[in-house]
Amino acid sequence: MFKILHTNGKARRGEFRTVHGVVQTPVFQNVGTLAAIKGAVSTNDLKEVGCQIELSNTYHLHLRPGDEIVHKMGGLHRFMNWDRPILTDSGGFQVFSLAGLRKITEEGVSFSSHIDGHRIFMGPEESMQIQSNLASTIAMAFDECVENPSPYEYVKNSAERTYRWLVRCKEEMTRLNKLDRTINKKQLLFGINQGGVFDDVRIDNMKKIAKLDLPGYAIGGLAVGETHEEMYHILDIVLPYAPEDRPRYLMGVGTPSNIIESVARGIDFFDCVMASRNARHGFIFTRNGTMNMMNQKYETDSLPIDPECGCPTCRSYSRAYIRHLFKAKEMLAMRLCVLHNLYFFNHLMEDIRAAIEEDRFERFRADNVIKLAKRI
Repeated sequence: MFKILHTNGKARRGEFRTVHGVVQTPVFQNVGTLAAIKGAVSTNDLKEVGCQIELSNTYHLHLRPGDEIVHKMGGLHRFMNWDRPILTDSGGFQVFSLAGLRKITEEGVSFSSHIDGHRIFMGPEESMQIQSNLASTIAMAFDECVENPSPYEYVKNSAERTYRWLVRCKEEMTRLNKLDRTINKKQLLFGINQGGVFDDVRIDNMKKIAKLDLPGYAIGGLAVGETHEEMYHILDIVLPYAPEDRPRYLMGVGTPSNIIESVARGIDFFDCVMASRNARHGFIFTRNGTMNMMNQKYETDSLPIDPECGCPTCRSYSRAYIRHLFKAKEMLAMRLCVLHNLYFFNHLMEDIRAAIEEDRFERFRADNVIKLAKRI
């Protein structure tokens, strides 16, 4: 299912074969929380900007339109007209973000809907059932994402419970994939490593989940309060215990510099809302650093956002026009900038893959980590 084609240091160039197509790794997953990329971007647009995997959210789709409705419509792929892989996250992070409205027990989590306040219960079985209804390519295990820093004993107990939940997730997915009503009987389950910023908890948790022989493994609970140095340290100490022949997914982490540094440590999958969210506010990523399209210096600038970029936006529109659209509060401003940022992230991954293949990744890393974080 996962084949490593080439390595350069710890950086890995691979292919991940799924029922919905082959994914070239390292890969950036484009986040469409409610089965759509915010900013009026269609699935045809996603193909044009080079998206390989679309990521949708279990919790949000359970609330709207409802996973049973998506099931009746033939699953997410048919519902949103997308024929490439889809990953659904489990809802664990959304439960984390509802800290004031939740109650965690061994069975699962009860919490209040952010839409109308009605009480919802979600445990490992419920999360797997919802994701089975959505019929995604990859389903993520139900876990607890713990804020950093948190007390050692709480983190340790949480990681142990998350492991027990993962065992239940695996059992439930095995059952669901055998049912006649199941749309995607080859749905894959990725486990999630948790443990905060505590080395021993992280390592112990990874050792345990690695024994479950899952199709892929994620590192969760990072980019939630710790420093970049702490995050990189966790990757350094935990990845040696992750199965080498399975993809490794760093959840919710996605500045260009973070991606490059994490690839250097052996990560294969990424996702982050930053690409589209920042774009909707005029914050742009380019090969030479970041730009704020609201800046007055672009008022009469006839250049494209990035003269070296081949995205639909840069091929046709000027900085001055895009700034005008933002100032006039035209929806087109968001759409054009989201298209640019997604193109940038997807093609950054192409550049990373080429650098690994050609044994020049360390030079690529040195040339780009600082430059891409610079504000123009």
